[in-house]
Amino acid sequence: MFTTKKINRHTFLRIFFLVFIVECLDLLLSIFFPAKNIMFLFIQATLIIITFILLYVLLRRTFTANRELKNSTKNLNSIFDTLDVAIWSHDLVNDQLLITPGIEKLYGYKLDDFYQDKLLWKKVINPEDLHVLKEREKNFIKGEPFTSVYRIIKPDGQVRWIQDRGFPTLDKNGHLVYFSSVLFDITERKESEDQYRNLVEMSPDIIAVITDYRFSYINESGSKVLGANNPCDVVGMSLFRFANKIDVIRALKRVGSFTSQTNNTVRLEASFSSLDGKLIDIEISLRSILYEGRSAFQLVGRDITERKKSERIIHQMAYYDSLTGIPNRNKFKQELGNILKNEANKSFAILFLDLDRFKTINDTKGHSTGDMILKQVAIQLKNVLAEDGEVFRQGGDEFIILVDNTNKDEVVKIAERILQVFTKPLSIGENDYFVTPSIGISMYPIDGDDQDTLIKHADTAMYLAKERGKNNYQFYDPLLDEIAYRKVELEDGLRRAIELNELTLHYQPKVNLETGKVPGVEALLRWNHKDLGTISPTEFIPLAEESGLIIPIGKWVIKKACEQSKQWENSQVGILPIAVNLSVRQIQDTAIVEDIKSIIDEVGIPPNRLELEITESIMQDDECSIGVLYALQKMGIGISIDDFGTGYSSLSKLRYLPIDTLKIDKSFVDDIGNFNNQGSIVKAIIDMGQNLNFNIIAEGIETEEQVKFLYKNSCQIGQGYYYSKPLPADELERFLLNQVK
Repeated sequence: MFTTKKINRHTFLRIFFLVFIVECLDLLLSIFFPAKNIMFLFIQATLIIITFILLYVLLRRTFTANRELKNSTKNLNSIFDTLDVAIWSHDLVNDQLLITPGIEKLYGYKLDDFYQDKLLWKKVINPEDLHVLKEREKNFIKGEPFTSVYRIIKPDGQVRWIQDRGFPTLDKNGHLVYFSSVLFDITERKESEDQYRNLVEMSPDIIAVITDYRFSYINESGSKVLGANNPCDVVGMSLFRFANKIDVIRALKRVGSFTSQTNNTVRLEASFSSLDGKLIDIEISLRSILYEGRSAFQLVGRDITERKKSERIIHQMAYYDSLTGIPNRNKFKQELGNILKNEANKSFAILFLDLDRFKTINDTKGHSTGDMILKQVAIQLKNVLAEDGEVFRQGGDEFIILVDNTNKDEVVKIAERILQVFTKPLSIGENDYFVTPSIGISMYPIDGDDQDTLIKHADTAMYLAKERGKNNYQFYDPLLDEIAYRKVELEDGLRRAIELNELTLHYQPKVNLETGKVPGVEALLRWNHKDLGTISPTEFIPLAEESGLIIPIGKWVIKKACEQSKQWENSQVGILPIAVNLSVRQIQDTAIVEDIKSIIDEVGIPPNRLELEITESIMQDDECSIGVLYALQKMGIGISIDDFGTGYSSLSKLRYLPIDTLKIDKSFVDDIGNFNNQGSIVKAIIDMGQNLNFNIIAEGIETEEQVKFLYKNSCQIGQGYYYSKPLPADELERFLLNQVK
């Protein structure tokens, strides 16, 4: 604590000088007035009065100055106490030490402890920080002030940070004779700085300071992101080394300077080229700051390369087909929306394309083959369109083509080019597959002025192309809405047809061409809709397969046919095998074998009373479906190939399939009597079937000439309108009984 004496040295000298003068005057008076008369006494009294007045004035001024000094000292001590400051002064010549009481608060020791142990200040320093004293001593020897920062350990174990500013004094010989220190407790500031520094250094983000477009500071993580080994490799480098110069300057101008009114934080994404040559995406925040007294920019950046990569992957998944790589339906709707928004005054076309026979190939050969076909179809479509349009995958085997800024004549040319390119088979491995497209076309604006309407009308036109023989294109016509409505109505009705007893079976007899006897019948499904009347099988069977309703309907057909065979067995008709058509979709049903076995066991007929007719497409199937046929044949069920010769048969496979019978398609039977071929195909099929030990049945017999030709060429069984059309069960009974008579 600073203190003052009541009368300092200067005041004492003034009083001494004043008394000296008075004594001198008194001596002179004695000389000039030896008699000491009244005049002498008056002058002497006057001098004494003046002396007392001067003494009073002098002492008053001294006491006033002392009081002001005392107040100033008190205020100064209060300031020191408030600031957690201590002052340490040491006269090394006289070994006199002066310490302010503030050191008690800083160090936690009593003031007397420091006077008793003058090295106590050093003993409490954290051993890890003692090295700073060596630097301090080097500067003191030179007579230079030095600031040390170190940690001390207080008696209660608390660690505090001290800033020690030392001022040395050297004599003329350069020896240290005096020094003083000002001590501050900077623990809060130091911990805040350390926390901030730790946050900066431990942050995985880039934290940097940019001055004059160059790195003045960058944290270690940031240097790693930029491909450097340590921050020193980046500090001093131009920001333009990593980022596009124009983009950088534009961004920094948006931020403004620290002193400008436009000072704000700007966020942007930029591509950086790292020191190791990698391209990285950086999410950046820029703000102007003061750094070492100069205007600068603080840059905080995050490496979002993986995030951007994920976003691109997500975008790819959202807008591009993963199998073919072409844009998907989402991308199509986006593109169509842009055209409707920005080019509403131009005409454009939508071509809705569906692959014919693809479902058969996919079901029989498996999805891997189907996927490869879809890939090739996408390539073919892209190649044939070139710059005339863009192809999208709608889903499954459906594609959409968008032709912008066109007219009907141009669309016709494009559609014909597409049909032409698919006249050639697609090669998958060692096999060739014929896949043809059915194309529906809608034109904007005559066929609709919004997305949903245009797509729906193109889809409707595509179904018209299917109904007109497939492998063709059709433009939308308002009358097609009736067709589309009928399709929806039929599918809805088909779902309830069994429940409403609208389905029935008709039976067409198989006839021995030599004897005219009936060795069996074929069951054919008929549908009599309660409102629409009789629906042709050519209309509702494809619909049942497409919707998957063929599975429950097929089970119903097999059960009804078996029950009818059992009923005939117990009547005058007797034992009569029944053939039932089985679609590829049904064979793909894993429960088909168990279902048929359960039906046969429930009805109580032998398995050989049932024959299943399949199409040639089964020969393109994988081992799974063929295994189903073997399982059915092993049960004793007969297997025949229906419409033989119309598909893409492989004779090398045919001989190894579990086949009992070949049925010659009606189209070949119709050629009997034709002058050009004279039934040559029928002859070839019969010869091949006999060589492979198959039974042969001819379908669609309508004339006596066909009967004679078939019998002459060793075909024993036939069926067709020449003998009988398909009949309800009761009418067939009468037909059979009349034969017996």
